[in-house]
Amino acid sequence: MSQAWVRVCATSELLPGESKVVWDGDTPILVLNYDGDYYALEDRCSHEDFELSAGVFDGDEATIECVLHGSKFDVRDGCALNAPAYAPVIKFPVKLEGDAIWTRDDRTSTSRYAPEVAPILK
Repeated sequence: MSQAWVRVCATSELLPGESKVVWDGDTPILVLNYDGDYYALEDRCSHEDFELSAGVFDGDEATIECVLHGSKFDVRDGCALNAPAYAPVIKFPVKLEGDAIWTRDDRTSTSRYAPEVAPILK
């Protein structure tokens, strides 16, 4: 867990429908641009601990599908939308500062897959 913000990139480098992975210590964070809003999820499927960033981000439906077994997650809140995943993926806060996107691993729960309330800070 880190309390320091990690710079993701400039907003011009992450267009709607695109995503990027950054690391906060040993935590991979997948940052996604859904229709001009930015969301950050742990880059690990809650079903099989596989990289979500290897999957398909549907910029129209706000979902990401894990390529390993087909579980889909809502990028806005991390909720699992179909089996075999039932647990959500962790959501992290995102803030915009100037023209840069920032995120951080701010988990306070001991449960790895506990849903977090993490609004976009503007």
